[in-house]
Amino acid sequence: MKSLAKDTAIYGVSSIVGKFLNWLLVPLYTYTLERQADYGIVTNLYAWTALLLVILTYGMETGYFRFANKNVENSDKVYGNSLISVGFTSLLFAFFIVLFHQPIANLLGYANHSEFIWMLGLTVAMDAFASIPFAYLRFKQRPIVFATMKLLYIALNIVLNLFFLVLCPWLMKVAPDSISWFYDPHYGVGYIFISNLIATTIQTLVLAKYIFAAKFEFDSALLKQIFRYSFPLLFLGIAGIANQNLDKILFPFLQLGESGKADLGIYGAVSKIAMVIMMFTQAFRYAYEPFVFARQKDKNSLQTYSDAMKYFVIFSLLIFLGMVLYMDLIKFIIKHTYWEGLAVVPIILWSFIFQGVYFNLSIWYKLKDKNHYGAWFAAIGTVIIFVGNIIFVPKFSYWGSAWSAFSGYFVVMLLSYFFGQKHMPINYQLKKLALYTVLALVLFVVSTFIETPYLILNLAVKTVLLAIYVAVVVKKDLPLSEFLPYLKKKG
Repeated sequence: MKSLAKDTAIYGVSSIVGKFLNWLLVPLYTYTLERQADYGIVTNLYAWTALLLVILTYGMETGYFRFANKNVENSDKVYGNSLISVGFTSLLFAFFIVLFHQPIANLLGYANHSEFIWMLGLTVAMDAFASIPFAYLRFKQRPIVFATMKLLYIALNIVLNLFFLVLCPWLMKVAPDSISWFYDPHYGVGYIFISNLIATTIQTLVLAKYIFAAKFEFDSALLKQIFRYSFPLLFLGIAGIANQNLDKILFPFLQLGESGKADLGIYGAVSKIAMVIMMFTQAFRYAYEPFVFARQKDKNSLQTYSDAMKYFVIFSLLIFLGMVLYMDLIKFIIKHTYWEGLAVVPIILWSFIFQGVYFNLSIWYKLKDKNHYGAWFAAIGTVIIFVGNIIFVPKFSYWGSAWSAFSGYFVVMLLSYFFGQKHMPINYQLKKLALYTVLALVLFVVSTFIETPYLILNLAVKTVLLAIYVAVVVKKDLPLSEFLPYLKKKG
């Protein structure tokens, strides 16, 4: 557990700090883009890129971990074949997008800016290819190198966004001749995609050292084994992305016109606020997946998995409470014209919590090589989210999207639990999980009745509510008596 906590913390530097820095792009976009509909374009196209990234990696990261740990002596060969596979499919995808970017742009409603399509197509192709070298760094237990690479990309992306969206508009006013040869002040959203493409290209070049460390010895039999194991995980990935992005992909087809794009912009902005839970889940996932495969033969592994679930839920609920109790401050991340969508944030947060719990539960079919169960669960969740959006978005706008995602992952989480207990029984501490969940919900409901004219007083009372949750957790599962000797030793 200490090893898991350490790696989660290091991976969390790149994930949480990186996501937080990307958070800073949300106010930048909402305050600098002319309309809510402009941010709707960003939300829609990045939702597409997230889905395509899952499709183009088709579970090969997990497949690489599985077979590299299964046969450590040939792990370099597994790495090389994984790179060959994902590299080949990414190259084919990039060629297809560049060749047919205009028809695709016409279909998606961006006929006047077809370059958005090929720029994002090249970006997602490089990102998909880079996922295997990043998995290699995780397998080699190089979390610091991993974090540095991730933060490099994020820093480049932020600097380029600031350059195009803040510095260039200022220079156009004070020294237009210095940038007029390349900068168009009316291009707006396009510079977001340009920044992403440049940053991703540089990241890929920096990864070259680890790409060429692979043993490029093509083995069709090995690749078939990896592919057979990994392919069902594609549907799991699609389900995960569906929870976050299928609604944003479908939205323009269900809410037409400028008002639909504006609603999507609002929904996309408030969804970014809720991404704190996903930051934690992603950091945990990076450390937990190789941790699970490496320790599957330990005699106490099932108890370890149970403990990991408990602490994951504890900290997820803590993040949930921190978000909803301090929303009066957090809301300033986005422009006031987007605040009407803040009421939907708690629902989005819970759907992310369900997704994280589902990831914890998914270890049983990954360890038992029964990934087809995961594929079925994913299909069921995706159908629920898809049908929910089709039925409810035309009537209830983004409220329909939020509740559809909530319902989809709640059902998938339950299915994975009950089937998992049949095939690989793990004594999850359900009473404690229920206690913390009910406590968090009660504190949240109580907080909704706290409304005085004084912001500081509201925050003070809500801080007391958060302290109640922390006190219960410390008393039951994180006793200070166990940490004080360690802290004194460190001191």
